[in-house]
Amino acid sequence: MYNFLQKFHSGWAYLALLLLLIAVVNSIIGFTSKKDFTAKDRKIALFALIGTHTQLLIGLILYFVSPLGKAAFGEMSNAELRLTSLEHPLINIIAIVLITIGWSKHKKLINSEAKFKTFAIFYGLGLLLILSRIPWNLWFQK
Repeated sequence: MYNFLQKFHSGWAYLALLLLLIAVVNSIIGFTSKKDFTAKDRKIALFALIGTHTQLLIGLILYFVSPLGKAAFGEMSNAELRLTSLEHPLINIIAIVLITIGWSKHKKLINSEAKFKTFAIFYGLGLLLILSRIPWNLWFQK
């Protein structure tokens, strides 16, 4: 089960990142071009929200079934273990909280420009945080 979850978490990450990137680019384009916020824009942001929340759920399950999860917790001297046991989960939870805040804030806004700006800021910050804590060496090892 652990191997399946690990592969699923890695594979879903590509989809979640792609959806999040599309949502950020769409919101920046919408904000700068002053276009109206439509149902299509809302769905793009919603799919990014769902994709990142699904990734978080898979990651949390993986963390607790992993043979390294609890054993490596608190291991600060080894940079690779620190990344996967502490930094990656913590920063990604913060990123997904920011994404969720962006989704919640947009619902209270009426102005299209404000909605796009909210998504650009909160989803953009979430994307940057997620990209900063991806264990890239595990993604590209042979």
